[in-house]
Order: sequence, then structure tokens, then C-alpha cells
Amino acid sequence: MEVRSVCFSSMFAAAVVAVFLLAPSPRAHAAQISVQIGPAPVCPYGYFPQPPYECAPYGYYGPEWFSGGIFIGAGPWFHGPHNFYGHVDNHFDIHHGYHGPLPHRGEQDHWNQGHFANHPHGEFHGNEMRDGHGNVHGGGHPH
Repeated sequence: MEVRSVCFSSMFAAAVVAVFLLAPSPRAHAAQISVQIGPAPVCPYGYFPQPPYECAPYGYYGPEWFSGGIFIGAGPWFHGPHNFYGHVDNHFDIHHGYHGPLPHRGEQDHWNQGHFANHPHGEFHGNEMRDGHGNVHGGGHPH
């Protein structure tokens, strides 16, 4: 009789555990989180697409990154077309070892002064293409 009691107790305990495991759990509603990162950096020749979004030097971005002399954005502030790819010269990328001069946020451009002109104005030598979020999509020279 004692064996039946132990066997029945084990079966009862297993049934109770199964009920708790199979019972539907209350749904947790996911809260929507909105992250505001503030306005885009004001940089004369654009900014790098990765945090901390430092200003890029003259010569990093090709001409297709500008519309009417205004940088179209990069990273979270990109406001160009969905399928956009533009040329960059990654020799001027701090993430690839560039240690030359960088403009400061809010600084005015020096197109005619040559302060950041690593290339003569109007001459650009891109070596890779990137989308507006910094993803590399091949290389090549500007079209």
C-alpha cells in the first residue's frame, strides 16, 4: 500500500507541474522606446557615420554626398534616397588610421582657403562606396 501511495504522490506532483507549465502565461505588452539623439552635427564637410559622429575632413566624402553644398547626412541623420551609395576616400577616415586635421562642429567650410583641402578643390579620389549608414558596398572611382 505504501508503494501505491508513493506512486500516486509522484503522479499527482507531475500533473501539478504539467498544469503550471501548460497554462498560458499572461502577456507582457512591449513598451515602445523612442531614442532621441538630437540634431545632426553641423560640420562643414559632413561627419563620420559612427559614434561619436566627429566631423569628417575635406576630401572624405565625394560630391554626391552634397546637395546644393549641403551635406545630405550619414548615420542616424541620413536623409538621402533609400538606395543611395556614395563615394568616400577612406584614407581620410579616423577609423582607418587618419590623424590629420579635422574641422570642429559648427566651423565654417574653408573651400577656398585650403585649410582642410587635402585635394585641390573639385578633385576627388574615392576608393570605396558607402550607403548613408556607413556600410561599405564596393569601391571604385567617382562616376
